[in-house]
Amino acid sequence: MKILIDNIEIEGLEALMGQKVTLMCGCYFYTGKLIGVNDTCVKLSDAAIVYETGPHGTANWTDSQPMPGDWYVQTAAIESFGVWK
Repeated sequence: MKILIDNIEIEGLEALMGQKVTLMCGCYFYTGKLIGVNDTCVKLSDAAIVYETGPHGTANWTDSQPMPGDWYVQTAAIESFGVWK
């Protein structure tokens, strides 16, 4: 597992460590605080699965359901990601 370190230029998922991110995957969107990244998966705390986004400019999801505890998502399933809502 890689961890966030100050003053080192990083890109991709590692650059978003510690932030609330949205992962767009083949079937679902996942959101939560990105707390871990490795070669095969990412780890989210306060994770939720998003069933309906609602208007993109709004602050909250129309329908998101919390996942139990920390949640892992396979990096191979991620189509795109970023900080959103």
